[in-house]
Amino acid sequence: MLTIEVQGQANAVGPVQVEGHRCVIGKDLECEVSLPGWRVSRRHAEVFVSNDRIFVRDLDSTFGTLVNEARVHQAHALADGDEIRIGTHCLKVRWQRHTDDVALVPAAAPAQAPTATVATATAAATTARPAQPPQRPVPRADRPAVPTVAQQAASPAAAAAPIAEVAPPAAAPAPAPVQDDTFRYRRMLHEKLLEAFDVRRTDTHRMADADLRELTENLIRDQIARMSADLPPEVDRVRLLEEVRDEAIGLGPLEPLLADPSVTEIMVNRSDEVFVERAGKLSRWPVNFTSDRAVQGIIERIVAPIGRRIDESSPMVDARLKDGSRVNAVIPPLALKGPSITIRKFSKRKLGAEDLQKFGSASPAMIEFLRVCVEQRKNMLISGGTGSGKTTLLNILSNFIPDGERIVTIEDAAELQLHHSNIVSLEARPANIEGKGAISIRELVKNSLRMRPDRVVVGECRGGEALDMLQAMNTGHDGSLTTAHANSPRDMLARLEVMVLMAGMDLPVTAIREQIASAVDIIVQQTRFACGTRKITSAVEVTGVESGKIQLQEVFAFVQTGLDANGKTKGYFTGRGFVPEFYEELTRIGISLDSEIFYDGMSPEDVQRLRS
Repeated sequence: MLTIEVQGQANAVGPVQVEGHRCVIGKDLECEVSLPGWRVSRRHAEVFVSNDRIFVRDLDSTFGTLVNEARVHQAHALADGDEIRIGTHCLKVRWQRHTDDVALVPAAAPAQAPTATVATATAAATTARPAQPPQRPVPRADRPAVPTVAQQAASPAAAAAPIAEVAPPAAAPAPAPVQDDTFRYRRMLHEKLLEAFDVRRTDTHRMADADLRELTENLIRDQIARMSADLPPEVDRVRLLEEVRDEAIGLGPLEPLLADPSVTEIMVNRSDEVFVERAGKLSRWPVNFTSDRAVQGIIERIVAPIGRRIDESSPMVDARLKDGSRVNAVIPPLALKGPSITIRKFSKRKLGAEDLQKFGSASPAMIEFLRVCVEQRKNMLISGGTGSGKTTLLNILSNFIPDGERIVTIEDAAELQLHHSNIVSLEARPANIEGKGAISIRELVKNSLRMRPDRVVVGECRGGEALDMLQAMNTGHDGSLTTAHANSPRDMLARLEVMVLMAGMDLPVTAIREQIASAVDIIVQQTRFACGTRKITSAVEVTGVESGKIQLQEVFAFVQTGLDANGKTKGYFTGRGFVPEFYEELTRIGISLDSEIFYDGMSPEDVQRLRS
């Protein structure tokens, strides 16, 4: 049990007793010891016990943690009499080992009666009557209930709570939740493992994955063996080893999520807030990281192999996992709640056109039209919102590219998975720590034109590279593909104009629109509905410029009619009865194409009216 005496500027409060080997001190009410004051960070410092010694560690607080008026940055061992200063508060910590460290179970009490704290109830029981037989605690699901310092100072009457509120000794013992025990011991083991690595001065970066895994498991087994007497029998040793190992050298609680094919996106808001996306719906994942430090360690392990960095000078990074999944990470001071990770997973199975039909994302007629567009080297632009499936659709459309063509892909963070024999993949590079050496997508697009590409595929246009992409499409690289963010095909044209202007070229709008109309043949709109369903909602042909405005002709569309019993989007795909101009040109030169697909989903009356 940890006993913490807290003294503020005006008065002394305490002692505060905390069950276990560790407690977090900060302004957040979720902390075991909550301190008021603007100089106190949300999670300011951590006190823990290791090998019967008390340590304090600053949790990247704004104003720092002082021991005997000296600021500490790493884990600092405390001696008897040492004072910890956090903001305007002075703290002294004591550690006492108990063979049966328990709190008595409070019985039901009237609503107006004050509730005794763990410490005061135990003290009252000791002075008022003979010692009672020890009883097992009934802690909360997440951790034992401990009053905050502010609550103790504001409620002095709590210390005089009557002994009648304590349950009789005959009450049945209640076991502590296994998940809470596992999490507590997982955190302890993780700290001991880091200490063991530090003592051995092991250079883990030079070790092979198999060797590092074996060494880590051996160290964890040794630590579990040493603390086996303290481990409750209900704690699964094998599960404990796997969780500590995954957090130390893998991705911790994210490992089972990455292995789950039903999970499409993983979002870590902070160490104890993990959300996942399944079938387009978000839900909270019940497993947490042991600390913010563990989350940041995982981020560093993700970005290091691809030559990127993340620190206070560069607190945001885009990266990828070994399987190609896209990763975005943000750390403090930008991420106020703690290190944040967002992982966009990609299917381990190669998706094809049949999957679009299987999932109801497109009709067979629409898929046939897109196949002809890719095979006949039409320049295509995939438009859609964030998370609508643009990159997935781009991967599927790339499967229609005939073998024997040379493809150059250009991305900010590599995530395309094209399966062709003659392909060159290029990735932009951020600036180094000195702010130099950055290679932008725009520079890569310019360079790709010297690599004799048949097609140029840009993962996403966000800025001035749109001008270079349009020029590539206009200079003999037909069949090129790219994606961009927009809510509709018409909005996509407006965004293209803005992105071209971002290149710094003072071009008149008329020239930009002429460039777009001659470069882009087809715009495909991808939409993610509120229910999580993703569909191709429109396919339009760019037909030219008339009266200074780019003309569009919709070829296919998805018409929403409502929601089904499960709340999913309901509707139908339909052709618009318009045959694209290039279909007529291909038919004229002898290529056999089915023009009936453009009447798919239409009523006989509408078909007859259009043909008459």
